[in-house]
Amino acid sequence: MNPFEKEIEVKEEKMPSFVIDEKCDGCKGGDKTACMYICPNDLMVLDVERMKAYNSEPDMCWECYNCVKICPTQAIEVRGYADFTPLGASVVPMRGSEDIMWTIKFRGGTIKRFKFPIRKTPEGEAPPDGGFGVGPSTLDDQLLFTEPASLKADKLWTLGD
Repeated sequence: MNPFEKEIEVKEEKMPSFVIDEKCDGCKGGDKTACMYICPNDLMVLDVERMKAYNSEPDMCWECYNCVKICPTQAIEVRGYADFTPLGASVVPMRGSEDIMWTIKFRGGTIKRFKFPIRKTPEGEAPPDGGFGVGPSTLDDQLLFTEPASLKADKLWTLGD
């Protein structure tokens, strides 16, 4: 084993997202993999010699699960922290054409599955305010962009009231 391989193994023990080499096909030889395209922090990189993707900066991973959900071969997993996935529990999403099935395995062996639809809004066509309209907020108050309408309330009480 060369020293470079040893360094990768040590990093994989710490990193939240990791690629299972045996499953990764580099998105069949394209110049950009699906995980590279979707990662909001541009952490996923394709090793063109091996045609395998990997997380280039594991400490910067947000654990958003975007790469896990989009991977066509299910080659990416996230090692959850103990407070979220304690002692052998796991969270695995499986993307279908219409929805994402989340399989949650608890440490006691109980398995639960949840199915959520995939949004079909074309890129760039989602309204920024979600159809609620812009609220009265300013940079000097605690309200968010669409509050109070998005919370179905007439007014939100803040510390200044």
